[in-house]
Amino acid sequence: MGASPPDDGPRLTPSSDFLTLVRQRERGKLKLYIGSAAGVGKTYRMLGEARELRARDVDVVIGFVETHGREETSAQVGDLEVIPRRTIEYRGVALEEMDPDAIVARDPEVTIVDELAHTNVPGSARAKRWEDVIWLLDHGISVISAVNVQHLESLNDVVASTLGVLVRETIPDWVLGLADQVVNLDISAQDLRQRLIEGKIYAREKVPTALSNFFTPENLTTLRELALREVASSVDRSREEIVRREGGGPAARKTVDRLLVAMSSNPPYTAALLRRASRIAGRLNSDWYCVYVQTPEEAADRIDATVQRKLVENIQLAQTMGAEVMQIPGTDVAAAVLEFARARGVSLILAGQSRRSWWQHVSRGSVVDRLVRNAAGIDVLVVSFTGSGSAP
Repeated sequence: MGASPPDDGPRLTPSSDFLTLVRQRERGKLKLYIGSAAGVGKTYRMLGEARELRARDVDVVIGFVETHGREETSAQVGDLEVIPRRTIEYRGVALEEMDPDAIVARDPEVTIVDELAHTNVPGSARAKRWEDVIWLLDHGISVISAVNVQHLESLNDVVASTLGVLVRETIPDWVLGLADQVVNLDISAQDLRQRLIEGKIYAREKVPTALSNFFTPENLTTLRELALREVASSVDRSREEIVRREGGGPAARKTVDRLLVAMSSNPPYTAALLRRASRIAGRLNSDWYCVYVQTPEEAADRIDATVQRKLVENIQLAQTMGAEVMQIPGTDVAAAVLEFARARGVSLILAGQSRRSWWQHVSRGSVVDRLVRNAAGIDVLVVSFTGSGSAP
């Protein structure tokens, strides 16, 4: 964990910084610890902060913590108040989940909630734990939580293509953007592998497989870099927001006003295109739209059922990522997209590279080509996924 810094006089600790935020507004505040992988110390650090806050007379409870049998982490729980979990029966098996209702009834100032990307058992009030956390914030309860960087939705394709790992539990990037504080727990790949070898992360029988698969030096280094970049971007966004609130100035970076994704009904890389848009919107600190033009051929009574189902899935994904989804009728897709972009002040359009054949381009034209040649001065970014999977 590292030695404590020398005492140079009065200073704000990370926990006292968060305490100041907690007591600023009625709505709860969110603090996120972000790590590169399991075992970097997120849960341990959250519990340590809970003990620090309690020592400062803050009413803090544990809403949900999973120690995974780690002795050091279990010891940190100590005599902290733990809200009992709720038991839900699913397919004949009794499963335990966090009980948000019990937390609200207890009404602490701060609650610790681990594993933010967790998917709740069917039958829960909300599908995802991050939705529970937002619900707690809306009830005026501040939350300290944690997530690994590979669980960010917009990084799903990057992690899959570079690490060969498909992460199924994710959180939308905008949830990270909601956080009032984001703290990166950085640990070298060598030190993390050593913790794994010592049995401090997984049971010893799982160590050899983990070392040769996910916990390779290359994978851990990649994840570490991603985590550092995400936290740096979060700090940049916070700094720019402060500058704008205080009246701008030379430090204020000009951002793209609005971003638009032109989405067709069922292209093979829609999810990857949406994730790319989400990341760009986050980097540029801009609002973004997902626009689908419904042509007569794809009217509700004519569209193929499989295509319709995939379209609904993509629309739901875009909404989860924070996009404002617009479905507009039209016979000319490019014209409809450009008209919408002009009306909403969009300055950047994202579109997937056309997959039509040369003959189709000649005989029917290309929506992407027409978007690129627009006379409205709107920039167009054509995203290609050829040769590198779906990674940027």
